Amino acid sequence: MTTIGILGTGRMGVRLAQMFARAGQQVILASRDPNRSAAIVRGLGQTMLSSGSYENAADADIVLPAMFLRDGMLETLEPLRNQLDGKVYVDISNPFNDTYTDFILPWDTSGAEQIQHRFPKTRVVGAFKNVWWEVFDEPTFGDTVSDVFVVSDDESAKSALIQVAVNTPFRYIDAGRLANARTIERMTLLSGELGQRYGFFPRMNYKLLGETWTPGQRDRVAPLISVSSTLS
Repeated sequence: MTTIGILGTGRMGVRLAQMFARAGQQVILASRDPNRSAAIVRGLGQTMLSSGSYENAADADIVLPAMFLRDGMLETLEPLRNQLDGKVYVDISNPFNDTYTDFILPWDTSGAEQIQHRFPKTRVVGAFKNVWWEVFDEPTFGDTVSDVFVVSDDESAKSALIQVAVNTPFRYIDAGRLANARTIERMTLLSGELGQRYGFFPRMNYKLLGETWTPGQRDRVAPLISVSSTLS
């Protein structure tokens, strides 16, 4: 069985731990203070969920730090560097300031890329960046299942995350290379701004809509353009 180690007991970390445990995965929820994580685990009452230290969680097959990049996440993880080598590292962080109004990184990079640069031997997968914490409590919107965009330069790591998430209440979209985290992080900032403007925040998410399409199919304008080009 794949184990998932979640480092951090904030609103995202606890919800992700609960979600994966409900999906039948073995989860270690870790805190700087093991007594805190133990109390949360007792309160959640999930049989697949246990508590521990950061070191315990970093021993899991898949490691998911649920921390803010702006609050020194990279420095917090530095002592765990050797444990993280070769691990699937799920990055959920967004490089937002404390008011969620702007980025703390240049526009030509992303939080996911910064983590990969700092820990080059990890197999970084960006995921859950577009999902606000409230959505985990009620994942569907009516009958609509919302999306999680997943990015990585390591295809097998990306597949590993999607596989362990198969019984969770989201649709997982392969969103390509790790650098695409730049776009997803900015989409999340935009959804936050729009959500606050229209009174949805923090209950909103993205859904990619589409259907199989062949060039020219149901395109009523294309024949007109073709005729017009011939006449000209």
